[in-house]
Parts: sequence; C-alpha cells; structure tokens
Amino acid sequence: MSTSITLEGFYRKAGKLIPWFMSAALVLFVVGVYLGFFVCPIEARQGNSYRIIFIHIPAAWLAMSLYLLMAVASIVGLLKNSRLAFILAQAMAPTGALMGFIALFSGAFWGRPTWGTYWVWDARLTSMLILFFLYLGFIALHSAIDDKRRADQAASVISIVGAVNVPIIYFSVRWWNTLHQGASITSSGSSIAPIMLNTIFIMLAAGTLYGAAVVLSRTRTMILERERKSDWAQKAALEGKL
Repeated sequence: MSTSITLEGFYRKAGKLIPWFMSAALVLFVVGVYLGFFVCPIEARQGNSYRIIFIHIPAAWLAMSLYLLMAVASIVGLLKNSRLAFILAQAMAPTGALMGFIALFSGAFWGRPTWGTYWVWDARLTSMLILFFLYLGFIALHSAIDDKRRADQAASVISIVGAVNVPIIYFSVRWWNTLHQGASITSSGSSIAPIMLNTIFIMLAAGTLYGAAVVLSRTRTMILERERKSDWAQKAALEGKL
C-alpha cells in the first residue's frame, strides 16, 4: 500500500511540474537558437559550420547524464526494491536514446566539413555509438519480457554495466589520439568566446528541462499502466484527471 501511495504522490506532483518545465525549456530553446545562429560570431577556422555545437554538445551531455541517472535509478531499484526507481530508469531510456541519436547525427554533419567525412571510427564517436546501442538494448530487453519485475531487474544489469562507458566517452580525447576536438571547457577555463559558452549553457538548460518534462510525463504514463487496478488510479480515471 505504501508503494502505491508513493507512486500516486509522484504522479500528482509530476503532473504539476511538467507544464513549467516544458514552458521554460521552450523559452530557453528559442533564446539559445537565436543567440547561437544569429548573434554568435563566425568561428575563425570552422566558419559557420561550428554552430552545430549548440545542438551537438548539449545533446551529448544529456545522453551521458541520463544514462548515469538511469544506472543510479537501476541500482536504487535493485537495492531498495523500489518500483518508482525502476519506472524512472525505464522512462529515461527513450529520451537518452534520442539525445544520443541527435549527438551522433549532428556530429556527423559537423564532421563532414571538418574531417571530410561523416563518420570515422574515432574513440569518442565509437564510444558514443556504443552508448546509443546500450540505450536500445535496455529498451529492447525491457520490452521483450512480459513480467515487469523480471524486466526491471534484467534491464537494470545493462544500465549498470554499461555505465562504465560514460567515463570512456568523456576521457577518450585524453586517453587516445583522436580526431575529435578536445574539451573546450576545463577546470582551467574555456577556450571559446563567452557568448558561445553562455549559449551552450542555455541550450543545455533547455535540453535538461525538456528531458525532465518528457521523462516525468513518461513516468506518469508508466505508473498508470502499472497501477491501473489500484483504487486511486481508477478514481482518477473517473474524475477525468488522467
């Protein structure tokens, strides 16, 4: 019963947050696109082609961050037998996969004028591709098992084991001789203009809020699916609150 109440409380609180998150994400996205494509100056070496970073970098960071959060949720789910944690992990996967795809797709179009090709088997690109496949594997395994509890536990193994790939993505440009550009933001400062850096952060904030809204929305849907026989879910349906 306590788990049901927890899921109900999360469901209702999430419903109140989603419109705020999505509205803020839209405003920040519009501001970020305007700054990135109309205000930021042309880059000396890459010209206008560099502007894809305002999509590419936030998407890559979100893909990695969501995977780590998914792994943490999976660990909590296994240790605490928390249904909510398992649901959150499942809800994060499609958004993380989308961000991974956007990072790979935008990176390919950035690489064409920079490297002369859309794809190279570079350490960072390859490890990001592996991350994308890990997301797909998590989603596929969860969908293949009808029993939700078994699906949660089995898919959690993928997310936890695969988490080791995230630091590989981040440190790949330091560990190996890669074609991919090194980190523009380090502990010693930034190598790009302040307006560009601020725009990246704005787009990252927009992506984060969008991701939070979508994950919360998907979590609510999954909660209703799993709790459809509970009194509160049926009552909410009768009241038209679904």
